Amino acid sequence: MTEPHIPIKPNLKPKSRQPSQSPESKYWKSFKTVKIPKIIASITSIDFSPQPPHHFATTHSASLTIYDSQTFELKSTVSSFSDVAYSATFRSDGRLLAAGGETGLVQVFDVKTRAPLRQLQGHARAVRLVRYPHFDKLHLLSGGDDSLVKYWDVTTQTQLIDLKGHKDYVRCGSCSPVNSDLFATGSYDHTVKIWDVKVSSFSSVMEVNHGNPVEDVVFLPSGGLIATAGGNSVKIWDVIGGGKLVYSMENHNKTVTSITVGKVGKDSGDRSQQFRLLSVSLDGYMKVFDYSKLKVTHSMRFPAPLLSIGYSPDCSCRVIGTSNGIIFAGKRKVKKNAESEFPINLGSIEAPKRQILRPSNFRYFHRGQSEKPSEDDYLVKEPKKLKLLEHDMLLKKFRHKEALVSALSGKNPGHVVAVVEELVARKKLLKCVSNLDMEELGLLLRFLQKHSTVPRYSRLLMGLAKEVILTRTNDINGSDDLKGHVLNLKRAVEEEIRIQKTLQEIQGIISPLLRMAGTS
Repeated sequence: MTEPHIPIKPNLKPKSRQPSQSPESKYWKSFKTVKIPKIIASITSIDFSPQPPHHFATTHSASLTIYDSQTFELKSTVSSFSDVAYSATFRSDGRLLAAGGETGLVQVFDVKTRAPLRQLQGHARAVRLVRYPHFDKLHLLSGGDDSLVKYWDVTTQTQLIDLKGHKDYVRCGSCSPVNSDLFATGSYDHTVKIWDVKVSSFSSVMEVNHGNPVEDVVFLPSGGLIATAGGNSVKIWDVIGGGKLVYSMENHNKTVTSITVGKVGKDSGDRSQQFRLLSVSLDGYMKVFDYSKLKVTHSMRFPAPLLSIGYSPDCSCRVIGTSNGIIFAGKRKVKKNAESEFPINLGSIEAPKRQILRPSNFRYFHRGQSEKPSEDDYLVKEPKKLKLLEHDMLLKKFRHKEALVSALSGKNPGHVVAVVEELVARKKLLKCVSNLDMEELGLLLRFLQKHSTVPRYSRLLMGLAKEVILTRTNDINGSDDLKGHVLNLKRAVEEEIRIQKTLQEIQGIISPLLRMAGTS
């Protein structure tokens, strides 16, 4: 007897068409992006403090804001600007912070107290460039829309050098990481000029033409190369070689607005001292460029035009500012190395096996209840049950008279006024007053006597008192207690009228004296 035929199945699985991620892409995707609450205006600049814990400052509208680089919480805000603020920059020790503005004023602040320490006046138009030299705590560089570059002595608030040479707006600049006297400035006249403050002629020592209005310029860590951004291209120039063009990257579709240098990893490991050039553009893309291999190693899309970018010195934080006021802050998770914590070999320890819950186990139906929500989860909170007071419950059941009596029995006049207003809206107040018995009517008259002259209740309660007296005249005349309540109410009203007249007389005496004091 032959055995039944079993259909054959392929043993090989089809290969995935999705290419495997490179270690470089995995590194940049390890930054978990968080949206910082929306700000009013565009994020014009971002700068990290050179000193730990490397907090970062942003400029937007007429404010300068400092954020915690670990939690991304707002630490402090400086609002000493009368117009739009630009180009925040930390001093090398992280204690001072400087920024320019639309008014042409450069201001220096203390980071801890937020107090303005210096105000440098010299630019006739907006200042878009403010930079502290890397190793110099006493001087400052500024550039503005008046096409001028100025070198300041911050201590004495004096302008030391006025550098002329640009023919259009000066919008960006960078100080050399190896020489405090050397810096580069970029302008909308398509040129980038290299300046040396020790040159007696005060003219640029080198000039390169980017070919488009220059939006940003940065020295690379070696100090011998500079990167310029303008149009849809980022270009690398050899400063030591006389301004020779090394490479032009044109991977963006729109204007490149900002560039910065970031280091992959820390100072130890396989990828130590591997620097990358990060660029952002109005097309919403952030590009990571390995200028040692002359290729783009990573690209990331954001849902808004990008204006500024910053990267922390400890390689743990990346911040991007947009034109619609959103800050995309990324924090990289650093895994602890177990081998470094436990250098002694303790042998292999097997992890305990996790019990698989089945429907036969009672815990199966309670799984997940102790799970905590993640940051990206949207929490649907259970609405809190409102505890209704007695008069509210009676109003809900349309028992209007009982609701009024319940409120009168309490000690809160606000509840009584609220019930009266609700009865007026329902057009049931006069009916309730006419149905009150003698004891309940006395309760109402006692309340009117006590609270009718209170200013915030008087308009409503005086009208109610008039209607009560007109509606229940016969009952009031037939009861001595009710007559006594009405007489007390009359005395209270007369006393309030007397007080008001006295106050008006005093006001009439004081007003001319105040006018005479104001004119003298």
